[in-house]
Amino acid sequence: MISVELQREYYQALIEKRTEYDGVFYVGVKTTGVFCRPTCPARKPKFENCEFYETAQQALLASFRPCKRCQPLTYPNSISDVVKKLVEAVESNPEKRWKDKDFQELSIDASTARRQFKKRFGMTFVEYARARRMGLAMKHIRSGSMVMDAQLTTGYESSSGFRDAFSRIMGTAPAMSHQHQILKAAWVDTKLGPMIGISDEEALYLLEFVDRRGLEKEVERMREKTKAAIIPGTTEPLRSIEKELNAYFEGALSIFQTPLKITGTPFQENVWRELQRIPCGQTRSYTEIAENICSPAAVRAVARANGCNQLAIIIPCHRVIRTNGDLAGYAGGLTRKKWLIEHERKVNEGKK
Repeated sequence: MISVELQREYYQALIEKRTEYDGVFYVGVKTTGVFCRPTCPARKPKFENCEFYETAQQALLASFRPCKRCQPLTYPNSISDVVKKLVEAVESNPEKRWKDKDFQELSIDASTARRQFKKRFGMTFVEYARARRMGLAMKHIRSGSMVMDAQLTTGYESSSGFRDAFSRIMGTAPAMSHQHQILKAAWVDTKLGPMIGISDEEALYLLEFVDRRGLEKEVERMREKTKAAIIPGTTEPLRSIEKELNAYFEGALSIFQTPLKITGTPFQENVWRELQRIPCGQTRSYTEIAENICSPAAVRAVARANGCNQLAIIIPCHRVIRTNGDLAGYAGGLTRKKWLIEHERKVNEGKK
């Protein structure tokens, strides 16, 4: 999360169109729904209408679309025809899920698209398209407002486009949601990036970073398992976890009290209970977890169960590392895993 002081610095750079800040930050303009580079020639927004991001992907996930004037996804005089064509294709249909045949129809090699996007923007084309699609669906979740047609069309190319994007993520169109068991979904801003929380009125079912790979499938599996519709809104567990996460990132909380709904196989739930026994500020190896649950030969199964955890940070799968000390994998990204481990160690040391 960018500090208010740094936001003020970025805003001044935006007003002055300072070229040295190009690539350092991007600004999302709430009133227009676009995000720009610092040197954009468009009329400057008021400070309160700006949201600042360190990467284009963060701006996309927050539902902003690239500005047509400053073209923040291009470098001046150096954009390739392949990249330009693909960006235009996404903007013409941002809800689209891209497949190999779609590249073929544009006479573009999928590997070329992946390589060029990675080189230019630090993310592959598929990651860009997914971020744009996720941003559309998550925009309404973040607002938490009532589902009405007049509101759906605000900020979207079309209400039908929003409904398609929403149903692809949540599994049911908003207008149909009253016909099922209801779970509520809310956007939670954190120091390490936005997260999505899903709960009923009693317990929290899911807490994940919105850019987690495979999040859409994870939500879909949960929806099918619970036979529930997922709609924007808030609940007491969602309000509780937002407060607890704020305290956690400030170093004032290490044990979460928000009620949880844990759904997994008996083996997975056994692993997750063991994860919750790891003290804040410490780590355990996959081998140690397997031994502690009396399954010493099940190290790989422990790793798989660790990866299936749907309650990031609360069930601390980030505290599990390899025997040799390597961090291994983490669905939220190794940078976040390292940060969380170091943060908890500092908090733990501060209590001594």
